[in-house]
Amino acid sequence: MIEAIFYGFIAGILLCLTFGTVFFSLMQNSVDNGYRSGIKIAFGVVVCDAIFVVCALFGTAFLPKIEGFEFYLTLFGVILLMAMGVANLFKGTPRLAYPKTRFGNFLYYFTTGFVLNAINPINFITWVTLAAYLTNSLHYSNQERYGFMIASLIGIFTTESALAVFAHKLKRFFTPKVVLIFNRTTGIVFIGIALQLAWTRLYDPLLVMLKP
Repeated sequence: MIEAIFYGFIAGILLCLTFGTVFFSLMQNSVDNGYRSGIKIAFGVVVCDAIFVVCALFGTAFLPKIEGFEFYLTLFGVILLMAMGVANLFKGTPRLAYPKTRFGNFLYYFTTGFVLNAINPINFITWVTLAAYLTNSLHYSNQERYGFMIASLIGIFTTESALAVFAHKLKRFFTPKVVLIFNRTTGIVFIGIALQLAWTRLYDPLLVMLKP
């Protein structure tokens, strides 16, 4: 069990070290709005991953069937990424209008992390593959698989929270020129991923919906 927990924690750390939309959003918001905003994004990511883990371990039969849920979630994600990308390119910052109340502030960052993580199909596939590997190749017991997955989630939250604090600590090195380059790079990444998602996951369903 200790070995499963150790490897699970390491796996969680490694899963964070990719330069996807969550990474850029977490780093940029931590620089612009403080490390707490990054931690809230990390919490949204972990909750989303926890749902993926439950589905990977127990299957999706217990989930309610919602017509078009994946399509509308992807559409919302594409709109969010496009808005963030355009804001970065033309305003130089990732700031979007969001509620100023404490709950509204939390909900904004939590939803950002949750949605950016949910719209990437690779994340779910990764958890399903991990669950299958633990069962079929490593022959882990149920308790060991649960321990591995829980440790992975803890590793993800710990690493992303550390990245948020690290980015905020390095804020003084972000000169106006560096911030401009970083923001525009982030904007291009967001827009590129939004277009890729729209082409691969929305184009065909839209054609079906628009057919007379």
